Amino acid sequence: MSWEVGRNLPEVTKTVTQEQVIAYADAAHDWNPIHLDSDFAAGTQFGKRIAHGMLGLGFVSEMLSLAFPESWGQSGGLKVRFKAPIFPGETVKISGEVTNVSNVDGEETVTCSVACIKPDNTEAIVGTATVRI
Repeated sequence: MSWEVGRNLPEVTKTVTQEQVIAYADAAHDWNPIHLDSDFAAGTQFGKRIAHGMLGLGFVSEMLSLAFPESWGQSGGLKVRFKAPIFPGETVKISGEVTNVSNVDGEETVTCSVACIKPDNTEAIVGTATVRI
């Protein structure tokens, strides 16, 4: 497959559920009450429970696995910023675009901008992914 600057990666849409947040908390051993306790979360700056940032980042990685099924797990890298919380019940869109293709020592490296966007078009996660093909 030929990668060219400007090519879009396959978009992924995910609706975050509280059940996913609970399952992530158990898997990661991260039981911070901001993710699990609605009474506690009501007293925070967010006013309600939020999903783990790494759960949203997992969605970004899923998109990259779809785009680069044979390479992402072996040679992929991410550099991201968490800009806004994702709330259970929100449907986020994960997208990416090729921004650079280079060839060093016979290895093609694809660089992409990636984003996880909330329903109001706020960026929840933004960053750069690189993968050697």
